[in-house]
Amino acid sequence: MRWYEFLASYWRLSPLIRIIFTITTIICLFGMIIHVVEPKTFLTAFDGIWWALITTTTIGYGDLVPKTLGGKLVAITLILLGTAFVSAYFVTLSTKALSKENALSTGELPYTKGGHVILVGWNERIRQLLALMPPDIPCLVIDETLKRWDVPKHVHFIKGNPTHDDVWKKANVFEARTVIITANQHKNETEADLASIVTLLTVKALHPSVYTVVEILTTTQVDNAKRAGADETIETNKWISFLMTNCLSSPNILNDVEQFKKHPIKRLAMRDEWNGMSFASMLTELKKEDILLIGVANNQHVVINPPSHTIIQSTDELIVLAQ
Repeated sequence: MRWYEFLASYWRLSPLIRIIFTITTIICLFGMIIHVVEPKTFLTAFDGIWWALITTTTIGYGDLVPKTLGGKLVAITLILLGTAFVSAYFVTLSTKALSKENALSTGELPYTKGGHVILVGWNERIRQLLALMPPDIPCLVIDETLKRWDVPKHVHFIKGNPTHDDVWKKANVFEARTVIITANQHKNETEADLASIVTLLTVKALHPSVYTVVEILTTTQVDNAKRAGADETIETNKWISFLMTNCLSSPNILNDVEQFKKHPIKRLAMRDEWNGMSFASMLTELKKEDILLIGVANNQHVVINPPSHTIIQSTDELIVLAQ
């Protein structure tokens, strides 16, 4: 390789790699030079390299010291040249660390891991969701207006418009396990639903098989969300109306509903030994495992508290309250 080709390759390296390469070269070169200049003090080239390393890093153990004029001139040159590059090395490291921290705080740092849950929007619903989620599930928040210090430390943040492909690529949607899209609190209900559906279309275009949950505020947009590929739709306003209606007929019912936080509703897959058992028998069987059976679901419909004689089929799923 000609010298100018080497020089071109050298300048194509990152600044940190260039500095490390230069420091290593200086230490090895001056280590061999001092061995040649003062062979009685520096018995081997390795002794010279050891001295050069200690000198450039300003540690200065003093175990090996040049004694001749030539050796001292070599040391002076090394101190002036090598220390400058070592200082540049630490400055570069600090700059890179600060740049990474700044990119993280401003939502510019891409997410490189997988198996995560992506939450779109930053609002009280997302805060509550993060509080209830197990801490071992990696989470990422996408939002246009969020300031980084509002997000919990264990949650990665990507700032950007969730209808843009580059934002989802930065969030590594291709390896995400679930995407939860909440309604934009800065828009009216219809506009918020349309924005959620456009976001959903963007997600499904990039990762068609990812499991998606979408918050919908207006009933008229529920079908559109399903057409766009939503696996689950949550009609927030309908749920709130449902709870308010129950408050009218049963005062203090919300205090009872609060207990569901301790006993989440889950779907339980059928076991072979349960096939053909009655609902009453299953209720007793699951109670032994501290699980409360409240309903049965299949592809056609969901039945809460069916008649006791209802037979459980192999294609059913059990709706339960778990500890």
